[in-house]
Amino acid sequence: MFQENLFKDKIVLVTGGGSGIGYTIAKQYLALGAIVYIASRNAQKIEKAITELKEFGDVRSAIADIREPEQIQTLADQIKAEAGRLDILVNNAGGQFPSAAENISFNGFRAVVTNNLIGTFYVTQIMAKTFFIPQKEGNIVNIIANIFRGFPGMVHTGAARAGVDNMTKTLAIEWVRYNIRVNAIAPGIIRSSGMDTYPPAILKGIEKSIPNNRMGTTDEVAYPVLFLSSPMASYISGETLYVDAGNRLWGDQWQGWSESLT
Repeated sequence: MFQENLFKDKIVLVTGGGSGIGYTIAKQYLALGAIVYIASRNAQKIEKAITELKEFGDVRSAIADIREPEQIQTLADQIKAEAGRLDILVNNAGGQFPSAAENISFNGFRAVVTNNLIGTFYVTQIMAKTFFIPQKEGNIVNIIANIFRGFPGMVHTGAARAGVDNMTKTLAIEWVRYNIRVNAIAPGIIRSSGMDTYPPAILKGIEKSIPNNRMGTTDEVAYPVLFLSSPMASYISGETLYVDAGNRLWGDQWQGWSESLT
């Protein structure tokens, strides 16, 4: 499906590209010829990822906290100075923790919403104003979550990701005049490093909650990202593509988790 050098010389920014889904997205872009910036606030994680990803292509590091607009502008200035433009933005950075709603502190809720929603807006607006709007061209893919029927056990990130889902639709209409496409990917239960901090009791038997009885892989998230940011999807904007093996349509999302979180 993907031709060799499909993204040759395209400049791509993947936030949260130092591990997990973001790392795999960066690797897949590199394999298809892109020049990829991976951004994270964790310098050690980024440097490790850069060392590993260099074998796949031209990958560059950027240390930035998406919650800090000044750091994002510095990142944009770095990309502009080094590459002159930006073609694709993948908003992947984020974080959350499983908890029953009544047990989440005010600060915990605020931290997740700030990271997953507000930080995503900061990056999107700054990159659009620095690159996509002046260029009259750009492509944005937001990584959200399976919020189709709410997000029991993660009300903080469910609320934040729902905000990004709406932002995706809104910006797709507002920015069509600049030839900017905006779409989102909503992964289901994916086996990645993002699960390393989850209590083992939550993950025990989790495959039974998925129609095909297995977790997804990070590659299975990365491939749709490539599609949505490619010329093959040139008439698609404002869409959220669920990559969850139909999990949003099937089964009990709460029963297994509720025993571990309450």
